[in-house]
Amino acid sequence: MDTVVSKSALLSIPIASLPPVRTVTSSSYSNKLFSGFFYGSASRIRQVGFRNYSSSARAVRTVPKFSIASSAGIQEIDETQFQDSVLNSDRPVLVEFVASWCGPCRLISPAMEWLAQEYKDRLTVVKIDHDANPKLIEEYKVYGLPALILFKNGKEVPESRREGAITKAKLQEYVDALLESMSVA
Repeated sequence: MDTVVSKSALLSIPIASLPPVRTVTSSSYSNKLFSGFFYGSASRIRQVGFRNYSSSARAVRTVPKFSIASSAGIQEIDETQFQDSVLNSDRPVLVEFVASWCGPCRLISPAMEWLAQEYKDRLTVVKIDHDANPKLIEEYKVYGLPALILFKNGKEVPESRREGAITKAKLQEYVDALLESMSVA
C-alpha cells in the first residue's frame, strides 16, 4: 500500500485517500533545494512536492486538477457576451467572477449552482472567468475573488457587491435582501 510520509513530521497518509493529481515532470530541478513529501511502498519511495528534486535528472511535481465548471443553471460567459447576457437582460442577473486557481471560488461553487436552480424563475446567474476577461475585471474593478455583482436594467445594483467565500445560508439571505430591495424600489 502506498503512503505519504513527511520529512518534517511523523505523518502517514494512504495514497488512496488523497485527491486525484496531475504529475508534471521536469529535468531542470536540482536535488539541493527540495522540500516536500515522499510517497511509495516500503520497497520504493519517491519524493514529490512543489520544490526541486532530481532523481536521474528528473523532477516530479504534483498539481491538482481544477477547472471552472458550469452547471445547467449557470451560464459561463465572456466579454463578447456580457452586453447581451447581462446589460440587455430583462431580468436581474447575478454575475459571479471566478478563477480556476481560486480556492474560495471552488468552495462556493455548489452553493452558486443551488442558487441558480432555486431562483431560476426570478434571477439569471452567469459566471465570468477572471483570467480570460481582463477588460471586464478592470471596468467593474473586481479586486477580490469570488466576486458577486447583481445587475438590473443594465446597471449594477447599488450595495450588491460581495467578495469572498460565502455559505449557502448567507448567500440566500444576500440574494433575498437584494431581490426584496429591488421590488420595493
